[in-house]
Amino acid sequence: MKAPRLTRLFDPRIWLAALVVFTISGCDDFLSINDDPNNPTSAPASGLMTNVTFETAQNHFLVASNTSYFVQYLASPNEANTTDTQQPVSYGATWFNLYNVLTDLQDLEALAAEQEGNSEALGIAKLLKAMNLGLLVDNWGSVPYSQAFTGDVLQPEYDSGEDLYAEIFTLIDEGIATLEAGNFTTTVGNEDFIYGGDTDLWIKTGYFLRARYLNHLSKTEQYDPAAVLSALDNAYESTADDAQMMYFQEERNPWGQVAIDNANLFLGGWLSEQIVGYLNGDTFGFVDPRIDLYTDPNDEGEYIGTRNGAGRGDAAEQGERVTLTTDTYYAGETAPLPLATYFEQKFIEAEAALLDGQTSRAYAAYLDAIDAHMEKIGVPETSRQTYVGRPSVDPGMSNLTLDDIFREKYIAMFLHPESWVDVRRHDYDYVGMELPENLNPDLGGEFIRRLAYPDSETQRNGANVPAADLNDRIWWDQP
Repeated sequence: MKAPRLTRLFDPRIWLAALVVFTISGCDDFLSINDDPNNPTSAPASGLMTNVTFETAQNHFLVASNTSYFVQYLASPNEANTTDTQQPVSYGATWFNLYNVLTDLQDLEALAAEQEGNSEALGIAKLLKAMNLGLLVDNWGSVPYSQAFTGDVLQPEYDSGEDLYAEIFTLIDEGIATLEAGNFTTTVGNEDFIYGGDTDLWIKTGYFLRARYLNHLSKTEQYDPAAVLSALDNAYESTADDAQMMYFQEERNPWGQVAIDNANLFLGGWLSEQIVGYLNGDTFGFVDPRIDLYTDPNDEGEYIGTRNGAGRGDAAEQGERVTLTTDTYYAGETAPLPLATYFEQKFIEAEAALLDGQTSRAYAAYLDAIDAHMEKIGVPETSRQTYVGRPSVDPGMSNLTLDDIFREKYIAMFLHPESWVDVRRHDYDYVGMELPENLNPDLGGEFIRRLAYPDSETQRNGANVPAADLNDRIWWDQP
């Protein structure tokens, strides 16, 4: 089944011009433009906005390209692959790219603050900063931040994950307030690759992010479901509000590139038997209508996944196991890469409402979430109704449980980094989810809970790097 036609694709000429910006390696190059009187003072902020919106989406892909193995969306075709078996891998490229974007956002904030009337860019920068900082904290826990961007400290100290969450909420609140105040004399346009400078949508995204990060606290004493629901009341109204990156032929969706590489025998993007079992009927006894939007059947017309940690065994390099392919929704060459979506919002609402004792609201949000996801990726209405009509999907309002919500959210959040947050909050308690074969023995028979600090960081800043094992829980992941 082909992916549906996509909308909100910006002029490709703007994209191609932006590719030049992406080659600029340091923020000082942007700042040095101000020294040339022949260049307008708004150019650096415009160029930085292009870079940070595009690279924020790329960071979501980079993180998910690792964590999708932990949550068993993907499995390596190679036996005992280090990521697949949850070894202490150094994800230095992901770490570097997150800090690179945060550095650019620091500069964008400073430039926007200096330019009178450019507070729209300032508000957007704060929300993007919260997103990227959140990716860092949710994967590594404590990380350098307060001393990381001054330029004066070569070996910055680490801030605790709990303190950094307070900073995330501050950035979100400041971003929302700045955007709601308005009075812009300089506006953001197509250099914003996510919303094209639509302030109202960025404000909604701010409230969505506030709800998402408040909901992360569900295992802590700080959790307040009423606060989550209050934030959601000001967030997205439909799928049309989704924050996502659109791609085109000259700049492919990165999952599409994985699919192309796999077709060329640079093997990757193989689906785990866990998610395949959820979709093909093996686990729940019925076929999920979304399966053809996730992958294609093998040469025999079957959907067969790969066991995490086991590799492909005697299966051929192509044709026997299902993989990401470019004629499906998520790995289409011009498919959108979602950052924040209406269907995720409805799952958050369902969880928070259920925990707040609002059973009716939780039930309605749960059903809306499933329908919104299916509609977004192109499932026909009759198929959506058939799926939701199954008793194991729709248990009825009085029987709805957190297990139901987490299960359906797991299916819908395919290839999104947020899934690893959910899987840890739900303690990997999903039907059929087993430890990978050849699991890292240092984990003691438990699932991974955090990433190892990159080798580059331990070598350069080793005196400040906290001691951490892969099964150490970050601050919100309480037992």
